[in-house]
Amino acid sequence: MEGMLYKWTNYISGWQPRWFVLDGGTLSYYDSQEDAWKGCKGSIKVSVCEIQVHPSDFTRVDLTVPGEQYFYLRAINAAERQKWLVALGTAKACLTDNRTKREKELQENTEALKTKMSELRLYCDLLLQQVNKIKDTSQAEVLNAAAGEDGEAMGTLVKTTCTTFLKTLDECMQIASRTFRADLLSQTPPGSPHVVAIKPHKVGTPPSMTASAPAFEQPERPAKEGEQDEALSEDEAADRPRSVELISPAQPQDSEVGGPLGREGNVGVNPAEDGAKAEETLQVDTFFSTMGHRFSDIRLEDNNGIPTQAFLDSCYAIVPVLDKLGPTVFAPVKIDFVGNIKKIHQKFMSDPSSYPTLQAIVMHELKMEEAQVRNSATEALLWLKRGLWFLKEFLSEVDAGQKDIHAALNSAYGKTLRQYHGWVVRGVFALALRAAPSYSAFTAALVSLEGDEQKEGFIHSMHRDLGVYLPAMERQLAILDALYEEYGLESDEVV
Repeated sequence: MEGMLYKWTNYISGWQPRWFVLDGGTLSYYDSQEDAWKGCKGSIKVSVCEIQVHPSDFTRVDLTVPGEQYFYLRAINAAERQKWLVALGTAKACLTDNRTKREKELQENTEALKTKMSELRLYCDLLLQQVNKIKDTSQAEVLNAAAGEDGEAMGTLVKTTCTTFLKTLDECMQIASRTFRADLLSQTPPGSPHVVAIKPHKVGTPPSMTASAPAFEQPERPAKEGEQDEALSEDEAADRPRSVELISPAQPQDSEVGGPLGREGNVGVNPAEDGAKAEETLQVDTFFSTMGHRFSDIRLEDNNGIPTQAFLDSCYAIVPVLDKLGPTVFAPVKIDFVGNIKKIHQKFMSDPSSYPTLQAIVMHELKMEEAQVRNSATEALLWLKRGLWFLKEFLSEVDAGQKDIHAALNSAYGKTLRQYHGWVVRGVFALALRAAPSYSAFTAALVSLEGDEQKEGFIHSMHRDLGVYLPAMERQLAILDALYEEYGLESDEVV
């Protein structure tokens, strides 16, 4: 399908007519039908985008890839919009039904892994029952049984259960190895939101509410492969979100240079030279200063209300830390983490005006007696905040000077998630912890630009940024803990 739609460009140009073509699951746009030969000015994959209709503007449809791309479109009239909605929905459904071989393989292996994990739990419970039965038997009874057929049968039964358990565990690990290959993990699992694109010092400028557009921030559209800046037209440059430079709240002013942050023992050093080095130190960007969304940027509502969209955006933005710890071994943790974010996001999108804060979602589900129902948003938030506490404690260990990443992860795990994990899950997590990277490899992955880890001020800048990021993260998690404690929503259930 092809035709003319109005596309939001920016505050200066507003809505501009563009020629759109939907072909092969990709929606592309051009200046006009006559200029199509010049090449498209932009495109979006229908298979990975969310299609949303505006609640009050019956000619508008928004296509979004969370954290990456936003197309705000208007049709000539409601009937024309309906045609586009049918075409886009059909394309998305067809692409979903005709998944690639790799996606099918991932889905099948994931289901097989879930089945094997269920079998492991069964054999584990059975083994524990048999061991407890032996332990509960008196010593005399054990000696008597050992001399007879009952003792021999008991030993055989335990041995058989152990053999079956280990065999199933081996099959489980083989499936996991096939499923979570590095080339598959570089992509977002099917059905999971895309991770927020990290752009240094960029804040998008979406259309305001007065222009019938949602008021939230968007990062700059990632450049497509083969796209050259010098080939961009003036209008294409205008189509891209405008940005402003951010100043880190932890960045000292010029008057502080050479003061508390100056290096010790620099007596006799040229002040100008020392000031220049200190300035270079302050200008080193890190992963935490260039995130698209940060907990430290969230402004709480009245009564410490945590804005839902801003919180979820910040959760998406922290996900890459798991990849930096090991994209293969931490894949199950990442999938569970993103899955919980998605459940909450789906609840929020069902009625955004009713769920402006996380507290509003929890209170609504409490009122409807859905809070403790399996797969509810409240349950998803419970596990999400536990995962965030784990990341927070780990990063706090690093910020405190712990250079043994394995030890930092193990300490954080013991303080947060371990008490909620059963024997099998603890074993899987232990394998992931043992595969943790070295301190130098992990910190090198936290750079904004390749090679920044070699700069003298990088480690200082990392601690500076963590000093801003972590307290804000901890405060919001503490607010959620208090909410769950107040309404008895915490659970001791072990998985």
